Amino acid sequence: MKKIITLGEILLRLSTDVGKRLSQADQLDLNYGGAEANVSVSLSNFGYDVYFVSKVPDNPLGLAAERHLKTNGVRTEFLLKGGERLGTYYVESGIGARSSQVTYDRKNSSFSQIMSEEIEFDNIFKDADLFHITGITPALSPSLVELTLIALQKAKENGVTTSFDFNYRSKLWSHQEAAETMKLFLPYVDICFCGELDAIYLLGIDKASNSLENKDRLTYYYETIRKNYPNIQYLSSTFRDVLSASTNTLRGNLFAEGVLYQSKTYQIDHIVDRVGGGDAFVAGMLYGILESTPFKEAVTFATAASVLKHTILGDCNTFSPEEIKIFANQAPGKIVR
Repeated sequence: MKKIITLGEILLRLSTDVGKRLSQADQLDLNYGGAEANVSVSLSNFGYDVYFVSKVPDNPLGLAAERHLKTNGVRTEFLLKGGERLGTYYVESGIGARSSQVTYDRKNSSFSQIMSEEIEFDNIFKDADLFHITGITPALSPSLVELTLIALQKAKENGVTTSFDFNYRSKLWSHQEAAETMKLFLPYVDICFCGELDAIYLLGIDKASNSLENKDRLTYYYETIRKNYPNIQYLSSTFRDVLSASTNTLRGNLFAEGVLYQSKTYQIDHIVDRVGGGDAFVAGMLYGILESTPFKEAVTFATAASVLKHTILGDCNTFSPEEIKIFANQAPGKIVR
């Protein structure tokens, strides 16, 4: 069984009912999530031995977050206890033309104050096959920029394949701050999740001609990134068209060995919960790479995983590889008997 390490913040998520604004809500649904935690849950459901590295307060909320991970098969031996609070975020559920809105309340959380000397990276990365982290982590504090860089360097020293998802959040830091920081990490990354806008605004790549098709533009950006960072073996992202908060289209992309592979375009109607859809795609792509799946099949699987995530509440994708493969090969909405 392959050993996977993820590092990030697990958050308490509080969500309004559809049709209610946060300012008028008198009750909220409670879940736990966070980018790296969501990827951990998916990869655990895929049958891997997944360890989540983080820090939570030693109080009932910290215990509940730990139980969420354990319930989903994620190992918590490297989950530190301490600090004052668990980071929180609020989701105002969108519908129709009104988009969902996220409000963060995570300043001075236990994880944001974690120090690199608290983590025994050589022990954590021993016999590991993959390390995954996102750009959300370094956005939380200057010390976490240092921690992210050290983690990626230590992973490479220990021969571990590294995965980095840009996951830019404008509510956490500016384009300039993110751009200066992301470039520190990329020399240590093997698998990179970034899109067209990341290439332009965070990596400073000249904008491709609008006369080019989406596929050709993305190929140009990915070829340029590979020239600048030849260590990156895989580049991946999705094309999403938001028709409304309830209806999106989604297509997956994987650039490998100089070729851009794409899934079919899905139309997702009656979205139940979009949060975590990107993390489901990331986990699906990592599964394809870890299993040496043919590239076209890998991007098809990852996109199908993301589409399925849109149909369930909460941050986490709970589908097995077998369920995702069946979905990817069946007619939409068909009853499985």
